[in-house]
Amino acid sequence: MTLRKARVTCPLDCPDACSLIATIDDTRNALLQIEGDPRHPMTQGFACVKTYRYPERQHHPLRPLYPLKRVGQKGEGRFERVSWEAALDDIAARLKDTLKQYGAETVLPYYYAGTMGLMQYEHPLTFFRAIGASELETTICATAGRAAWVATYGDRLGTDPEDVTQARFILLWGINSLHTHTHLTPFLKKARQNGARIVHIDPYENLTSRFADEHVKIRPGTDAALAYGMARAIVKAGLHDTAYIARMTTGFEAFMQAAEAWTPERVEAVTGVPAATVERLGLEFAQARASFIRTSYGLTRHPGGASALRAVILLPALTGAWQHRGGGALLSTSGAFALNRRYLGGQHLLAQRTPPPRRVNMTQLGTALTALEPPIRTLFVFNSNPAVVAPRSDLVQKGLLREDLFTVVLEQALTETTRYADYVLPAATFLEHPDLYTAYGHYYLSWNEAQMPPQGEARPNTWVFAELGKRLGLEEPTLYWDAETLARSLLDTDHPWLGGIALERLKAEGFVRLNIPPDFRPFTERAATPSGKVQFDPPPQVILTEPTRDFPLILMTPPAKHFLNTTYGHIERLVQGQGGEPVLLVHPRDAQACAVADGALVRIRSQHGAVVRRVRVSEAPIRGTVVLEGTWWEQSAPDGKGINWLTGEHLTDMGEGSTFHSNPVRLEALD
Repeated sequence: MTLRKARVTCPLDCPDACSLIATIDDTRNALLQIEGDPRHPMTQGFACVKTYRYPERQHHPLRPLYPLKRVGQKGEGRFERVSWEAALDDIAARLKDTLKQYGAETVLPYYYAGTMGLMQYEHPLTFFRAIGASELETTICATAGRAAWVATYGDRLGTDPEDVTQARFILLWGINSLHTHTHLTPFLKKARQNGARIVHIDPYENLTSRFADEHVKIRPGTDAALAYGMARAIVKAGLHDTAYIARMTTGFEAFMQAAEAWTPERVEAVTGVPAATVERLGLEFAQARASFIRTSYGLTRHPGGASALRAVILLPALTGAWQHRGGGALLSTSGAFALNRRYLGGQHLLAQRTPPPRRVNMTQLGTALTALEPPIRTLFVFNSNPAVVAPRSDLVQKGLLREDLFTVVLEQALTETTRYADYVLPAATFLEHPDLYTAYGHYYLSWNEAQMPPQGEARPNTWVFAELGKRLGLEEPTLYWDAETLARSLLDTDHPWLGGIALERLKAEGFVRLNIPPDFRPFTERAATPSGKVQFDPPPQVILTEPTRDFPLILMTPPAKHFLNTTYGHIERLVQGQGGEPVLLVHPRDAQACAVADGALVRIRSQHGAVVRRVRVSEAPIRGTVVLEGTWWEQSAPDGKGINWLTGEHLTDMGEGSTFHSNPVRLEALD
């Protein structure tokens, strides 16, 4: 046994982008342990419960290690092992035939953030842009929040998480941060030691609620109303910062005219938050001055989600909190990484396309696979598991069953989506290829070396598409770049925040903080909006998420502690840690009204479909809301169906994003 420790960056879709220490047995090519890197200022030596289990994922029996070709019917998951040469030759031949007969727009990549490394996440798109394929609109998570933030502040960045210790009043609004931004917790604890008060605003009680000093329950999709009510109370008390508003903002008068209609009593009627609490929250937020809001994308997953986020993140502009260290708000730090993305994923090819390519919204994949004309004929899936994670699972799986659809899935696990594949190609993990990583929860850029030879015959995504490019005779040089060449191109920028950060330095140090001042206070001098100022205008709309007579409850599906989307859904100890099966939290009065008992199996029905789940009667959710944590693999469910059999494809008010938390449902007793 030859043991070695190596520093790596967690590749998964989480704001923390942790620096990790891997213990590797080179003799057996085995990953033995993952720990947090004590040198990293955000990671601080600990990892989340999921990441500690990554060795089990690296070596899991369900990890495909060789190319597999379908031998049974679609949906059965029966395959035979083939060589890379045979698989790639056949895929290329069938792709050539599709391009000749039906045209490039009938080819679609479906992908997302299964890895956040820029080489393996975005650069594979070079292949699809070189052949002229349809473009995937990656809307499933962040586009509504991005649109809201850009419309308000321009730059997609915010308060430095390391400065949160200086905040004096903290709102964790629509985020279960102890699950989804775990490494903010030490900074929150330090802020509390320094005298800060922490309030959690969320429709159901969870780990973050119990950590906070106060939990304010709010009905899903009513956040804009609460924000308006707080704003009204702040201005009525004369606690708004008139000098900051005059110097740094536009549209204040129209915003306040809209806010004036939201009296405490009206806010209570809509949100469920007591009128006195509405006013008190507003006053506490304003009086603290160094007030901070950590929010996330969850509250945007409603028809009015982007407008709701705008209303929430305008509160620091109303009080001038950005001027105080630790004050302001944070949704994402991603806009601070001002890399040169011209050639990333063939962006230059996309810019040259005339006419523009056909675009497919990933949130509406089910409709795209079953009703789009001309039909999608060839589908490549990588870094995602659409059979389970996309809305309208009924339509998605119906589309994947089409015999005239040729599907290739690049994967690290035999997921539900692989069951529908014509080919499953074994993908390398983050330990097996080099890559460059940004973050959306801190300001550190990271580099990973390949630390282990690939298991079996696994290969990186970009290797697969480069090999297909050769077989198709594609001459686009960037398609064949290696990770170091791409990284040097990305770092070729004169932006001062990246000055002096060359690949050689990243390779030597592992991670480097952007050249952002230690006392960084954004939006105190300028905003990157068209006006150059923070924009209260147009006033955010209040678009409510409402139940119906036939479907009187709102279903939410927030993240679970032990899963990250479906990435860890097959790791047995994590499944058991999450309770062994997906469970529906139901308020006691709703359980009584629906005549369902604790521990019983019930049918949850929406206008799109039905699933069966076990009930846990709990005071955790606000009345009228039922909660199921996590996107589980279908094998864990009592009926073998994922929760997205219930969700719709309707989109947000800005950004054309998903609306996973706005599903009216009813509960039915099983016959």
